[in-house]
Amino acid sequence: MSAVLAPERAPLRLVPSRRALRVVDVALFYGERSGGIRTYLDAKAAYAARTGEFEHRLVIPGAQRDVSGPTCALPSVRVAASNGYRWPLGTRPLVDLLRELEPDVVLLHDPFWAPKAAVAAARSVGARVVMVHHGSLALDAAALPGPDALYRPALGRWLKRVYGHVDAVMSACDPLRDTGREATLPLRFGLDPAFFPSGEVKRGDHVLYAGRLGREKGIFELLEAAARSEEPWPLWLMGTGTAEQQVAARIRRLGLSDRVRMLGHEADRETLARAYEAARCVVMPGALETFGLVAFEAAASGAAVVACEAAPSAHVIGPLAETFPAGDVDALLAAVERARARTPNRLAAARFAAAHRWETAFALELADLETL
Repeated sequence: MSAVLAPERAPLRLVPSRRALRVVDVALFYGERSGGIRTYLDAKAAYAARTGEFEHRLVIPGAQRDVSGPTCALPSVRVAASNGYRWPLGTRPLVDLLRELEPDVVLLHDPFWAPKAAVAAARSVGARVVMVHHGSLALDAAALPGPDALYRPALGRWLKRVYGHVDAVMSACDPLRDTGREATLPLRFGLDPAFFPSGEVKRGDHVLYAGRLGREKGIFELLEAAARSEEPWPLWLMGTGTAEQQVAARIRRLGLSDRVRMLGHEADRETLARAYEAARCVVMPGALETFGLVAFEAAASGAAVVACEAAPSAHVIGPLAETFPAGDVDALLAAVERARARTPNRLAAARFAAAHRWETAFALELADLETL
């Protein structure tokens, strides 16, 4: 067993009581059509602007350098047209910006954007550094082309090396096995007010999948479950991703062309909430979710929900979701059939939505960051 070194700590810099905590979020995977990470960051930026509880800057890759507002874009090139992901040009722009912003806390939302240089830059101005664990070794490997075994050893070494340098780890799941570090702080998610059962939408007959079209999201298992179903229920796929062509080919091979409808990405929160509510059930089939925001939002919207029992959000949702064990297509199909047959409990959904607002999540997160 290799030893995990205790992280170096920056010299303590007291935050003057006359000003709010200065927080900088750094996010590589922030695209026009990205999912849970962008949802969290956009909600956080809006909360900071609305309440003034902390000073906030969001650093992302952009077409050109623009650091004039709360969202700071650094030069990058587009690498994935399906979701808008970009790759930064060099490490120096990030290093210089972190020193310029003089944050109290820096949150790195992935281990790939110059993490060692970012940690050093943050520490040079006395900031604490938190690694926010949105992925996993299995998820990162599954997202790459080719066999998982090709990437896992190198990815595993990289994660342990990078996580060993930060002051704290924030996560909604247990990152110890993949990273060598336990979660120091909980990663909390919340809900936009749009995610609430309106009671005004007629429930349809279709099964809805909303999310990235990637093999790591369980989309192929869902297609297989649809092919095995005795009842030819319609399946609507809402999203884009790198596996779109493979998904289309699998639909044809399984003879599902007459049952599957491709909807594309939906960014509007209100439209998405009503799409959840209008479905016979919403399915989040991925076994590698490190939280699972789709199931969380769909349950709050009053939808019947299916989620893999490995997803952390499935435990938060509790009886509002039908669950199934990872890797079992027949169990997935059975969960879909149970969800289609059940009558959603709108009162329970409304109570769930009211109890999980972003305001509560960010107030608790701020209290955690202040302890650093």
